Amino acid sequence: MIKINAYTFRCSSCGTKNRIPHEKAGQTAKCGKCGSAMDTSALLVDRTVVIEDRNFNRNILESPLPVLLDCWAPWCGPCKMIGPILEELAMEWRGRIRIGKLNVDENPATANKFEIRSIPTLMVFDHGKRVDTLVGALPKGQIVEAMAAFL
Repeated sequence: MIKINAYTFRCSSCGTKNRIPHEKAGQTAKCGKCGSAMDTSALLVDRTVVIEDRNFNRNILESPLPVLLDCWAPWCGPCKMIGPILEELAMEWRGRIRIGKLNVDENPATANKFEIRSIPTLMVFDHGKRVDTLVGALPKGQIVEAMAAFL
């Protein structure tokens, strides 16, 4: 696991990237540009986050970190194959990238909005916008390569 001295955390008010020292992760910080309070607790999450229609905007579009969203279903064999890889990456990328899991069967509004037709589908979000989509049960190396720009 890589030792992080400082994190980059985006202010939800103005979008400015702020440097958060490792020892201050989890505390409330102040944006260096606009002065808004920033809850940095997202830097401490080391597991995948359950995403639902009702919390999608808050956890994905308003995320202070880039997000890798796994659109899956419990009956999907390939989805089960990449699940452990994503859990592993959530620990490795703690404080740098948020990893979410959206069950498409239980959250049809979000699945329809992003036209999820094949699972597993991994969508990459940054600054509230979808910037990439990966389809299929990809090996860890390909996922890491696709996310390299955000690490």
